[in-house]
Parts: sequence; C-alpha cells; structure tokens
Amino acid sequence: MASTKCWRCLSQTSSLAAAPPSIFNVQPSIYFRSSTASFSTRAALNASPPRKSNARVTGPPQRGQKEGVRIKKKAIASKGRPPAIGERKALRKRIVLSNTNALEVADMPELSAETMLDMRLRAQVIGIPGSVVDRLRAVDAFKATQGWGMFRRPGMLMRRESVEMGKTIEDLSSAHLGSTVRRLLTGEKGNGKSMLLLQAMAMAFVKGWVVVSIPEAQELTIGHTEYAPLSNSSPNQYVQKTYIANLLSQIGRANAPVLSGLKLSQKHTLPIPLQSNISLDRLADLGARDPDIAWPIFQALWKELITANTEDIKRPPILLALDGLAHVMKTTQYHDTDVKNIHAHDLVIVKHFMDYLSGLRSLPNGGLVIAATSKSNNPKIPSLELALSQMEARGSGNNEVPQRDPFQNFDDRVFQSLEGVQVTKLQGLTKEEARGLMEYYAKSGVLRQTVSEALVSEKWTLSGGGIVGELERATVKMRI
Repeated sequence: MASTKCWRCLSQTSSLAAAPPSIFNVQPSIYFRSSTASFSTRAALNASPPRKSNARVTGPPQRGQKEGVRIKKKAIASKGRPPAIGERKALRKRIVLSNTNALEVADMPELSAETMLDMRLRAQVIGIPGSVVDRLRAVDAFKATQGWGMFRRPGMLMRRESVEMGKTIEDLSSAHLGSTVRRLLTGEKGNGKSMLLLQAMAMAFVKGWVVVSIPEAQELTIGHTEYAPLSNSSPNQYVQKTYIANLLSQIGRANAPVLSGLKLSQKHTLPIPLQSNISLDRLADLGARDPDIAWPIFQALWKELITANTEDIKRPPILLALDGLAHVMKTTQYHDTDVKNIHAHDLVIVKHFMDYLSGLRSLPNGGLVIAATSKSNNPKIPSLELALSQMEARGSGNNEVPQRDPFQNFDDRVFQSLEGVQVTKLQGLTKEEARGLMEYYAKSGVLRQTVSEALVSEKWTLSGGGIVGELERATVKMRI
C-alpha cells in the first residue's frame, strides 16, 4: 500500500501549480546580490589585489638571482682613534734593553779598551756600558729578535771572532799609516752575524771612532723612501733625501762626543752659509733638519772626516757598517724615466758604501768597512751566491773554484764590489762558549737548571752544533 506522505507531496505540488503566477514575482534584489556595482561617482572601496611575491617556492633558481638568505651585517663601531703615521712601525721595532725582573749579574766584566783584547774573557759575557748602549741605540744596532728584554742589562758573549775583531780595531787605531780593512760576515741563520756587527760598533765607540751604519739595507731598495735624480750626474744617479737626512741625524747623535770636538777645516760650496768654526756635530744637525740640503751636507761632513791627519788637524778612524748586503746587490723597486728598475748601485748612498767595500776608495786615517749578510731576510741573487762560493773556495785553498754558468746572466757589479774582501764565515759556538752563555742565563735567572756537562752537551747538540739562536731557544724559550 502506498505511503500517505507521497500523496501529500503530490497534493502540495499540484496546489502550487494551480496558484496564480503573481506569488512568484519576487524582487530579485531581495534574494540575489547583483554581480555588478550600481552607478556611483565615488571610488571603489574594494581592497587592492595582493602583490606578486618574487620569492621562489619551488623549482630551479632563476637566472640572475642569488640563492640564500640576505643578512644585513652590522656596521663595525669605531673603538678608538686609528694609529698615527709610523706608530705601528715604531711598535714593531721597539727594543726593550732591560728587564727589572731578571737577576743582576754582579761579577760581569765591563767592555773597555782592555777587556776587548783579553783572551782570558773568551767564552764569557761582558756588559756594555750605558754610554755605549745609548750610542748603539742611536744607530739602530739592536735587533728585536736578539732577546735583549730577558736580562737586567745588555751584554755580549766574547767568542773567538769577537776577540779577533777587537784586535783588528786595536791595530787600526794604533797604526801610523791609515789602512782600510774590508770584511764580509756570512754564515747560517742564527749564527750571530748581526750580533758580531754590533760588537764591532761597540768596540769602535769605545776606541773613539766615528761609526756610520746602515742598519737595514732593505729600506733603501723597497721603494719606501722618496728619491730623485741627481743633477749633473753621469751615468744617472739618484738621491734619497729623507733617508740621508735621517742618516745624518743618527751620525750626529751617535758620534756627538767625538764630532763636537772637531771643527770645520775646509771651505765648502753649500746651499746655506756656514760659520768658519762650526763643529761637525752641528753640521750634521743642519743637514738632518732639512732633507733638501742633506746630500750636500753629507758630502761636506764626509770630506771633513776623511781629511788626512796633520799636526793641526786630527781625525779619528771610521767604521762603515751595513746589514743585509743582498738587498743592495740587485735592482730596486724604483723606476727611471724609461720605467725600468734602478739598480741599487745607482743610489748615491749605496754607491758611497760600495766604493769603500770594493776598495775603489780608501780611508786615509784608517778604518774598517764591514758588511753582513742575512739568512732570515735574504733575496735569492745568483751573482752574490756565486761570488760568495768563489771567495770561500779561495780562502780555504781549494783549487776547484766555482765558475759562471754560460747560460745564465750574472751581474758584474756584484763581483766587482766583493773583489778582495775578507770573508768571515761564522760557525756554531764551541762547547766552552756555549757553557759560558748558559751560565750567564742561569745567573740571570732565566735558566733554572744546574749547568752541568751533560746539560751543555744536550743543548749544544739540540741547537745544531752551537747555533746561537737555536741555543737560546732550546735553553730559555723552550717550554715542555
């Protein structure tokens, strides 16, 4: 039987169909919202569509775009004033010559004209007087790598070469006829070449000599000082006015006790007027103040120093010293008018030294011209290496002298500069000298071990046969 609900539905549908059509005329705006806005003069209030993002969600990187997250770096805040001009260099070259925490060695002998010749003081450390220390500091003889800051006062070990250097200076001082000794110091790294050069200058100061030193030859050739062509020079030469002014300042401060007693004895053509009786230290000070007149003043000062001794004029012997010889045996970083590198021997101050080292010029009142090589800062120069090997072979009596390679270019200036120069090749310390140095370490309190024969043999072996730099590192600086 059919459900009554179905009949009810059918009855409702039929009633709706019979109804008049007026009931379906309903206003469309009541039940439906128009898809188009009505006419109006106001701007639309609809929100703007979202911007298209450039960030890629998936897929390979697009061309011209970088991957990764961009992180803004914070600006580095200034923590103080920047270092002044030359402040970093001064800090790097700062030399500490005294350590108040070190013990004072009471029985240490003092350097004098007698002790520098005493063979009984060999293998002992002798102290450098305070006045000599100030003069050595003026010529920049101390190096930052020599360990001066570990001891109470500066001292130096009297090794065999030191006593021989003292005898040479004594012989030149007492000679009636001035003679010039030319010497070259070579050896392995850490063997004490710069230290022996310092000892020679200290002994020269004690004997009343005039010392002229070029402490770092590298500073003349690396292009850090002003230079200019020298007028009326053939072949072309170049002058470094600022460096020569600094050199005159060093000469005046280091040799003031000697130069203050020497007066001008000749007439010179200079850019400035001079008093007829001006002292030589005052003359050096005038050139140090004005770089433009430094080179003429240096020439006048040097002419006065090499004036031959007479009854009325007395001039002391001269010590010319240079450290880092290899840097002045090659072309420099300076350029000429053709944009070619200038050879170091074309610089007037280098040529001045090389004329005396080569024997082209001599010192009328006697003196010593000494140069030292460096292994820690040594450019490779085949001409210098060959010249040194030839000089060592001739000095040892070897008949097989190394010859030039015909397929390699060599600098003739190097061979001419070193012709006839005496070569002193430093070896390691003997065990006796090593023991004397270690005893000085123990007395100063930096070596806290008993200096026995076994300890000396051990450290001497570890230092490669008594190399001074390695011996200091093995006994004082090594911490296990």
